[in-house]
Amino acid sequence: MKQTNYHLFDFMDFHPDLHVGEALWKAYAPTKIAERDGDIVITIPYQKQLHQEDMAPDTTAAQQSYDLIVRAYEPNIIRLFTTMSDDEMVEQDEMLQFAPEVKRLPLRSVGCEIIAANGKKVATIDLSEPKLDHWSDLLPAPQPAPFITFYPDGDETKGIALSDDHFSPPRYDALPLGFCTVCCDNVATNKENASTERATISFRCEPDECFVGTGERFRKMDLSGQTFQLKNQDGQGVNNRRCYKNIPFYMSSRMYGCFYHTSDYCKLSLADHSTRSVQFLNDHATLDVFLIGGKTPEEILRGYRMLTGFPQMPPLWSFGIWMSRMTYFSDEEVTDICDRLRREHYPCDVIHLDTGWFRTDWLCEWKFNPERFPDPKGFIQRLADNGFKVSLWQLPYVAQGAEQLEEAKTNHYISERYESSEYSESSENSESSSSNFSALDYAGTIDFTYPAATDWYKNQLLKPLLEMGVKCIKTDFGENIHMDHQYHAMTPERLNNIYALLYQRAAYEVTKEVTGDGIVWARAAWAGCQRYPLHWGGDSESSWAGMAGSLKGGLHFGLSGFAFWSHDVPGFHSTPDFMNSPLDEQVYVRWTQFGVFSSHMRYHGTCKREPWHYPNIAPIVKRWWKLRYRLIPYIIEQAERSCHSGWPMLRALLMQHPHDRQVWHIDDEYYFGSEFLVCPVMNSQDKRDVYLPDGLWINFFTGERLEGGRWYYDVKVPLDLMPVYVRPGAYIPMYPDDVDSTDEMDLSRAEAIRIDRDYKGMDF
Repeated sequence: MKQTNYHLFDFMDFHPDLHVGEALWKAYAPTKIAERDGDIVITIPYQKQLHQEDMAPDTTAAQQSYDLIVRAYEPNIIRLFTTMSDDEMVEQDEMLQFAPEVKRLPLRSVGCEIIAANGKKVATIDLSEPKLDHWSDLLPAPQPAPFITFYPDGDETKGIALSDDHFSPPRYDALPLGFCTVCCDNVATNKENASTERATISFRCEPDECFVGTGERFRKMDLSGQTFQLKNQDGQGVNNRRCYKNIPFYMSSRMYGCFYHTSDYCKLSLADHSTRSVQFLNDHATLDVFLIGGKTPEEILRGYRMLTGFPQMPPLWSFGIWMSRMTYFSDEEVTDICDRLRREHYPCDVIHLDTGWFRTDWLCEWKFNPERFPDPKGFIQRLADNGFKVSLWQLPYVAQGAEQLEEAKTNHYISERYESSEYSESSENSESSSSNFSALDYAGTIDFTYPAATDWYKNQLLKPLLEMGVKCIKTDFGENIHMDHQYHAMTPERLNNIYALLYQRAAYEVTKEVTGDGIVWARAAWAGCQRYPLHWGGDSESSWAGMAGSLKGGLHFGLSGFAFWSHDVPGFHSTPDFMNSPLDEQVYVRWTQFGVFSSHMRYHGTCKREPWHYPNIAPIVKRWWKLRYRLIPYIIEQAERSCHSGWPMLRALLMQHPHDRQVWHIDDEYYFGSEFLVCPVMNSQDKRDVYLPDGLWINFFTGERLEGGRWYYDVKVPLDLMPVYVRPGAYIPMYPDDVDSTDEMDLSRAEAIRIDRDYKGMDF
């Protein structure tokens, strides 16, 4: 749709031809405030608007009233719930997994204030008449509105107010609350002949307010001035607006977070359609919003995890190096690579088999090719005896020609095409049924809304592989499903976003049950997926732009509730020839350095990834691999802390320095855990600008001491080094010996390096 610069069309998704079947309803001032079972129920009337560009009340239509429920929880959480679709307010579902610390706080109304049982003011409802100094009747008076301000942590200096944002009474830029109706008889004046869809809520924002989060967003650090469609899809890279991992959560520099509890397609404008407002539009006419307060970003993210679940701790071996490419094709090929890794002492823990372990490349049947892998159990055991864990690729679609197709169709384990042609004939509702790398035709999506299908996937498809000795399942794809198909418990539109959660949970649970290790390797995500680590950044370009885009995505992902995140080293695909252009050796080294200081480290991509294919840089790469293993005691310590807090492993600088205005705009530096400030080099000039926050900093590798609170420009960095800084007094637990895999480690032997006045740098 072309931009019109009218809120009605550009944000509310009305058709610019003003089809008469659509109607907008705007929230007016509350008519009733009541207490009910510890909640405050605010009755909000909605007035239908005339069907025109300039908003004006349609006084021929009777108002419709809906309740806005205000509920409070410890610690520092306010919930706002209203529905025009008769949905129920629940406290546990696929997304919501309340921690024991989350407890209801009974509320009472005292005049126009809402007070919690602990005495904290939760909200103020302003029912006063606006002050006027009347001198003109040129424009109509503004329509009434609900003026309500919320204080999730009781701090009245940073209230979150509903926004009734307009230039003049007819020209609105945001609605505090509103919804739409659609009808076939063109008379959308009452509930009997109109169906509700699309609801909106808006909050005021400040002129200098910054926003972060919303998922694995491949964007600058401050997201203000942008609008996002929260609709999972194949990102096809890490440098565009498409997104594998949309999370309906953002965090503000005013120190609050906002979680929109929905799996519907939705839209979020962060001071974009209006710089005075944050606006949310849900395709379904229910709004369920959690406002999370706190004094620090970590406290806010901990509050979000208390609502949607904490990450689980991945196994020790997963923090070692993973070796892969797209793809290995045989027992012999994999064995040769693993033997060489050991022979030349490249430390490595995991060998990943991508799309080529089936009888036909990409034809996922969850069974090894009997010619190329004649003894898969023996093959996996031999690798295990040599210190290697096996990870396997698969996807959640059953292809035409797959061995399991008839069983899946007969038992309704996969989605089925609608009998009606309504979906199949609409290009807007259809998604490609083919993968983005093959011409295979996928007959359907495994239907995880159907318990029998979930059991089939877990016990018939994955369990035999795990019992054979496989340690991890790569739950690839899942951000797209067949949109022209029907599913047991949800429409495809409501399932598409949350599908990743159902898919990854199934794989995680059966892996944990059989192997004892809770882990998947996943690409898509939605709210709650942080409970089932881990996730990687998708199909990045092997280039400086791909590296920079990956880091941006990882930092926003960490600001969206996820602790663990990885990326394909040194980028997934080549350019200009996607499959065949050779790698840039500088990119390979610099991406390796970035990978060492990431929660997990996997080499993967469309051409050779093993370091010995690049003899000019192989010695540098080996040094950095050995450093990775020396750092594993520190990584484990930080990972365990991340599982019980709001901290991600890769932390945007703003997590540590929220009051430093500079860092809300820095997306090419990060903290790795609590001690390392990492500044990857992402250009071919072997230099970069470095920002150091206030205080004294010490270069981890050289021992150089620098004063913070300033920029250092054009810092020269030899190819074999990367700028990494630590604070005086830091303790870094490290492993004292070189090892070939984590099987050789006894973490009780870790030794702490103290960053004191005598520290001269890490020689590795």
